[in-house]
Amino acid sequence: MTDIAVPFLGLGNFLIGTIVPFLFVLTVVVFVHEMGHYLVGRWCGIGVRAFSIGFGPELLGFTDRRGTRWRLSAIPLGGYVKFVGDVGAASQPDAEGLDELSDEERNVAFHTQPVWKRAATVFAGPLFNFLLTIVVFAVMFAMFGRYVSEPIVAEVRPDSPAAQAGIEPGDRFVSVNGVRVETFTDVQRLVSGRAGDPLTFVLERDGRQVEAVATPEATEQTDALGNTIKIGLIGVVNNEELGQRRMVEYSPLEAVGAGIEETGSVIARTGQFLKRLVAGREDRCQLGGPVKIADMAGKAAGLGFEWLVQLVALLSVGIGILNLLPIPPLDGGHLAFYALEAVLRRPVPSQVVEVVYRAGMLVVLVFMAFVFWNDLFGC
Repeated sequence: MTDIAVPFLGLGNFLIGTIVPFLFVLTVVVFVHEMGHYLVGRWCGIGVRAFSIGFGPELLGFTDRRGTRWRLSAIPLGGYVKFVGDVGAASQPDAEGLDELSDEERNVAFHTQPVWKRAATVFAGPLFNFLLTIVVFAVMFAMFGRYVSEPIVAEVRPDSPAAQAGIEPGDRFVSVNGVRVETFTDVQRLVSGRAGDPLTFVLERDGRQVEAVATPEATEQTDALGNTIKIGLIGVVNNEELGQRRMVEYSPLEAVGAGIEETGSVIARTGQFLKRLVAGREDRCQLGGPVKIADMAGKAAGLGFEWLVQLVALLSVGIGILNLLPIPPLDGGHLAFYALEAVLRRPVPSQVVEVVYRAGMLVVLVFMAFVFWNDLFGC
């Protein structure tokens, strides 16, 4: 009996410890993204056929009084809002279907709306992802505050980039590459994503400012969730005495400001990572798909609910940025077409749209295959 029970116990632990946190994280991020499309679309007077969390066969659903079908579908790797006049979940115009719509339906069809309404509806998805991250960070700061340390060097590692650049113990960082810093964490953020890039540091030493140029070295570290990551380091250390580590508490308004600032910092670092990745200067193993996200969600849940919520915030930013890439069928691809339409004062020819959509879909599929390969075999 025990030999039979053990595998089932292991399966139960896997479901509760990994699959449930994964579904929680992904569902929240996808729901907020699609709700952005839905709410702004409704505000613009656009009719909605369906709102789905997941793809494929419907598991659960109901139809509201406006005729919108709300669905929970079988494949929990995304979602969609299908507007009146859409041929499918990618919001492509259904030319034949538009001709068959009644006059009332044509008035609320997505593709008959002014370009600004379509653009606002599409942009709302990523925007809501960013707003979700701001809300999460703001709540976390309001509830828990955060620890900060003065940006002062306590120790310089021998033969490190900092030592070679002439940085000394007792130096206080003023700016990194022209960006002013207030805490030691600010310095770490500006340095960690720039391995191999010469950075200019302005430091305060004995009442005067000095300048040093150091190139961060790529170093493998293990993060709080057990992932092996590569970050840039220059080889300086802070400590309790010089750093004067302290807790900063926030009022609700201050927490919102800090949440906006933190979200902007995450967006900037993510954008910088993607640019370096395209240029071949980042480790492809830093990219992960559903398997890696599920693993991270399980580990985050094991550390506590607040870690899981922080993962929601970080994933939400990533989803928002990826969706703004100018690649059909992503939101950024739609926005690129709407921008062309606004400039040309007429819709882009349907033949061109079709060709670009097919090419974009191929790019998306290749990217998905790439991250799956990274998850399972590549790293």
